[in-house]
Order: sequence, then structure tokens, then C-alpha cells
Amino acid sequence: MNTTETSSESISLSLEPNDSRRLAILSGQFGAHLKQIEERLHVQIKSRGTSFNVQGLNAPSAVKVIQQLYRQTAGDGDLTPDEVHLAIQESNMGSAAVDDVKSAIDTASIIRTKKITVKPRGDNQLGYVMSVRTHDINFGIGPAGTGKTYLAVACGVEALLKDEVERILLVRPAVEAGEKLGFLPGDLAQKVDPYLRPLYDALYEMLGFETVAKFIERNVIEVAPLAYMRGRTLNNSFVILDESQNTTREQMKMFLTRIGFGSTAVITGDPSQIDLPRGIASGLKHAVGVLDGVDGVSFTVFTAKDVVRHPIVQRIVEAYDAAEKRAENEQ
Repeated sequence: MNTTETSSESISLSLEPNDSRRLAILSGQFGAHLKQIEERLHVQIKSRGTSFNVQGLNAPSAVKVIQQLYRQTAGDGDLTPDEVHLAIQESNMGSAAVDDVKSAIDTASIIRTKKITVKPRGDNQLGYVMSVRTHDINFGIGPAGTGKTYLAVACGVEALLKDEVERILLVRPAVEAGEKLGFLPGDLAQKVDPYLRPLYDALYEMLGFETVAKFIERNVIEVAPLAYMRGRTLNNSFVILDESQNTTREQMKMFLTRIGFGSTAVITGDPSQIDLPRGIASGLKHAVGVLDGVDGVSFTVFTAKDVVRHPIVQRIVEAYDAAEKRAENEQ
């Protein structure tokens, strides 16, 4: 791929090889992918065959996105809007950061599972995965859509397949545990299952339905409400505590002291979505202050910039963050 920079705001490039199929995939139906890049990066893209001209303040970032996406078209299948979105997200980190992240991803941080290969996106996701691999207890804190739970499941599956742990344990505080949960039909696992659906979906994607069912039957994958952790010691396990913002201080301490030899714990949560009754402090917020600087414990804090879902999710998170700051200032 050759590029010629004509000015700081206008860049011409030629994509190689000349492949009409790949060019059509890059462009998208009715040029949708190129329009997505134009709208997100506020640039203008003109193309004729393999020749492209990009104009705008973010032209260098747009060129990197076009080149990256064209490389992806070498494989089978089409580009999706999500893949275009993720490429744009990476471009917003700055070229040096992107190069560093790509280099690290190519070497150490790719997560391989039975069905798919998972690649961390951006500095925070990369640091998160590396921390999970090197620390006993890990906190992933931030808004929805930042990949904190999905990457935790991927790391757990990888560790299980490598025989680094003997089982995966999925834990969630059942804030609705009393009367509401009691009215749900089924046994304990069936009552809690609806609340762990995102974790199940990730497991199915990485291992397949049959393997997950077999592992659950053999207790290689176990589901449990947080309250049922009391009194247990978890050795050689990969434990994921999801929605931890809904733990109390006592529950969080109880959970963290269950971790035994050969185990890794990942605690994920979004402090902006606490469902605890009014007046009860969040165990997640308390733990962040208490455990800061403790050896063997890592913290990864995600922000709206790390959201890898639809772009509107990022804008929603930013809007809520701004509203909360205004409310705090008014108090």
C-alpha cells in the first residue's frame, strides 16, 4: 500500500493488490463502511479503483483505518459495522499507541479458545488481559460495553484449556435474592441463570454448546450466587464475580478471602449501576480504596472511550457521566 501526503489535511493512497472483491467489501453496501469512517472521523473520502484521497484533520487516522480494514478483507467473509467501529476506535488512540498495542497483541495478549481467537482492543483491554494473567486478584471497573466481562471469560476458558485451572466458577450477587428470586421457577442454578446470561453467551461462543453443557454437568463450570461462597476455599479455580458493584462490604471481603492456591479471581463491575438498597455501601467502591497498592491485586479502570459496542453506547455513557458530575457539583 502506497501513500502520498499532499498536505497535513489531505492524503492520497493506493491499495494493493488490486482486487475488486476486496475493494467492494472495504467499501460496504452502497459505500456504508466508507461513510461510517467519514462520519466518525469527520473526513471526506474519494475513491476510484484502488486510489483513495482522504481530506480532513483526521486524515492520517482515516488512512490507517482504511489500510487496516483492507488487510482484513484478505480473508473470507464480509466486514461488519462492528469491525469498522473497532478499527476507528483504535485509530483514536494515536498512531504511536496503536503501533505499540498492535505489536503487543501480536506477541503476548491474544487469547485462544476452542472456537475463536480473542484480541484485546486498545491499551486498557491489553493491560487488563496481561494483569489477569499475572495477578491473583483482578478488578475490571467501568461502564457497559468495555469488554471487561467478556475478556474475563476468555481468559478463564484459556486457562481451563491449558490445564492451568481445574474449573471455572461464575458468581453473581443476587440483589433480587429474597422474594423476587424466590418466585422464579426451578432449582438454585436455574434461578440464578438468567442473571448470568452474558457469561453463558460468551462461554457458548468460545467453547460451543455441547462442551459447555458437558462441563456444567461435571462441575468443571459451576454457577453460584455470591451468598453460597461463604465457608468455601477455592483452589485451582478461575473465579469471575460479575456485577460486583452490587456486593456489600461484607460480601466483598468474604468473596476475596475465599481465594485459595492456584486460583485467579476477576471482579467486574460498573459503579454507576448500583442496585443496592439506599444507604448500603457498595463493596466494590470500598474495595478499590482498601486494596489499592496491595501486592498481587490489579485494577483496570475502563472509560467511555473503551466502549466497543455501537458508537451510541459510548455517547450514552458519556452523557450520563456528564450528568452525574453536574449533580455532584450542584450538591
